[in-house]
Amino acid sequence: MNRPRGSDRDEALAGRRFGAAADEYVAGRPDYPAEIVEWLVGDARSVADVGAGTGKLTAALIRPGRDVVAVEPDAGMLAALAREVPGARVEQGSGEALPLADASVDAVVYGQAWHWVDVTAASAEAARVLRPGGALGLVWNVRDSDVDWVHELGTIMRGSAAERMIDSDSVVVAPPFGPLERRDLRWTRAMSVDQLVAMAASRSSVIALADGERADLLDAVRTLLETHPATAGRDRIEMPYTTSAFRTLRP
Repeated sequence: MNRPRGSDRDEALAGRRFGAAADEYVAGRPDYPAEIVEWLVGDARSVADVGAGTGKLTAALIRPGRDVVAVEPDAGMLAALAREVPGARVEQGSGEALPLADASVDAVVYGQAWHWVDVTAASAEAARVLRPGGALGLVWNVRDSDVDWVHELGTIMRGSAAERMIDSDSVVVAPPFGPLERRDLRWTRAMSVDQLVAMAASRSSVIALADGERADLLDAVRTLLETHPATAGRDRIEMPYTTSAFRTLRP
């Protein structure tokens, strides 16, 4: 099993409760840069967005001539996806058990989700549903902690399994897929204090906290944003992100 262990156990449990924070996820999580999305899927005409959540990546994938199916295990997140991306085709399922036919799609993509899967099982399932030459694409939006106030924010929120995996360049897939190609893009997103607090509230490690601990943590986030010299008094705060994307092709 290639799942989070040890200090990441609470995060793994929280990953099955994301639906309770669907509204915060919609408000606080960033979209995906179009340049990266197009690099992940290229000229694919049929795409499965797995671990689709509230549809952040689904919305970026949908365009004329492209058939997109969003696959998500959490019913609460699927309800938010239906609201946020009207008309999206959705299926309930997981990376280890995709509700798709063999060789039925040109690309399988994961946005903020590959760190939740069993890598061996999910790789085998992606290979099953992909046509030969199809792409498996993995992407994460990660805050740029080289910026002082962002580093302090991360300390309050605590690290995540995904961030540790990206920082250590330890994103992996399993056979039949070969080596991953990587692309990174730095960009910024203008956010309000409320959106930044919602972003913190949508984090799996925060969802896993007891109510009192969660409230204290979110209060600390708001206090940081209202008092740090780089963010205090601003209606909009520029959050620096790095989007890290990985791609490999099915043999």
